[in-house]
Amino acid sequence: MKPSPIALRRIGALIQAGGIGAYPTEGVYGLGCDPLNEQAIARVIALKGRADDKGLIVIAASQRQLDPFVAWPEGFTLQAGPRPVTWVVPAAEGLPPLLTGGRETIAVRVTNHPPVIALCNAAGMPLVSTSANRSGRPACRYDWQIRKQFRHGVEWILPAKLGNQRGPSEIREAATGRVLRPAGG
Repeated sequence: MKPSPIALRRIGALIQAGGIGAYPTEGVYGLGCDPLNEQAIARVIALKGRADDKGLIVIAASQRQLDPFVAWPEGFTLQAGPRPVTWVVPAAEGLPPLLTGGRETIAVRVTNHPPVIALCNAAGMPLVSTSANRSGRPACRYDWQIRKQFRHGVEWILPAKLGNQRGPSEIREAATGRVLRPAGG
């Protein structure tokens, strides 16, 4: 299922207005919002019951969308590959502490999943991306699970399909290449 242009425009406007919602990523549903809107970020964290100091992933349609968030290491290029990899890189100055978990790094990913690319482009920005689940529970893989788990906590759900990944993305440290979280959890 491909999201309609009307749905994308509507959801893009909700994101720009501070709305939070859910969307299918490469492997699980993600909760998302404007990554510079501190109130929206705080609502996502509260909805998950997540600690403030964990930080959140920012997912984008392109590396260019991530430029305002990252102090790129010399010569480092992010590419969307056959499997999703989230990179921990030096954060740009002035980002919301809830986004970075108060660290000098930020976790970012360029997606190759068409619905997320379309959503980022419709919103005109990258998005917060954290698995759609309450902390300690399995991530949602179906929109009905989001409705059941979050009831009225999300303002939108992007009507589209998950990618072929099973579970969350791998997370790697850009400076060393060290795997911080293997793919799938």
